Order: sequence, then C-alpha cells, then structure tokens
Amino acid sequence: MAQDRPAARVLCLDGDGRVLLMRWKDTVSGQVLWEPPGGGIDPGETPLEAARRELAEETGLPGAAVIDRWVPVERDFTWLGVRYVKVEPFYLARFSGRPEVTPSALTAEESGTYQGFGWFSPAELATLPDHVEPPHLSDVLERLTGGS
Repeated sequence: MAQDRPAARVLCLDGDGRVLLMRWKDTVSGQVLWEPPGGGIDPGETPLEAARRELAEETGLPGAAVIDRWVPVERDFTWLGVRYVKVEPFYLARFSGRPEVTPSALTAEESGTYQGFGWFSPAELATLPDHVEPPHLSDVLERLTGGS
C-alpha cells in the first residue's frame, strides 16, 4: 500500500538561504501545494540514497549535494485521495548562488501533477497563497540548520 512506503525529502538552500519548493496539484482534490523535493525509498536503498536520487530526478540538482544530516518530520497529509500518516527523514543540501532547477526524470504521476518550483525565503514561506507541506516547514528548517 502506498501509505506504507517510506520516503525521504531534501531541504535545499541557495546562497541567500532561500528554500527550494516544488509545486504540485492534487488531481483528485484540486488542492495545490508546495513541498520540498523527495519521494519514496526503493527496496534496498538507504534514506540518504533515496534523498539523493529523488533530488536529482525531481530537480536535476546533484544528489551528492545532500549531506548526511537529517531530522525526523511527522507527516499527516492526503495526496490523490490517500491519507498518509508517517515520519519521514528530511535531509539538507546547500548550494552557492541559485542553481538551475530542471526536473529530468519525473514519473508519470509526477508529470501529471507537477506545476513548477520556486525558491523562497523563510519569511515568504509564511505568505504563500497555496498550502505548504509540511505546514511547520520553517521549524523543520530551523532544526536542520541549527539556525545558521
């Protein structure tokens, strides 16, 4: 069952401390949401390996940028009619400047729901008109970076 598939996500920070979020539209509920790149952990993969692979697939950014530093994040959301309640590791990746984002290997489901991306300052996260997932993303960022 999809609900049980473990997943990992990556908080990407550019040189100005902005966070990369991907914009998705749930084709069942119609809700639009922003979420850090990431996705399911394949059998035999470690969470870190999955985070690096998903980052490369969804953004074209180098998976090697993901550092082995993570925090557990409680998730409770509904996507495509399925409710997910789980804990996911969120990893950190830092970039100098603002790298080019070019999704290169979206799945069929992702291609049908992907709406673009954006880089946002912590202050902008609070003012986005669409839902941000997880809702306490600024707290997750604070925990991952230690405020630096």
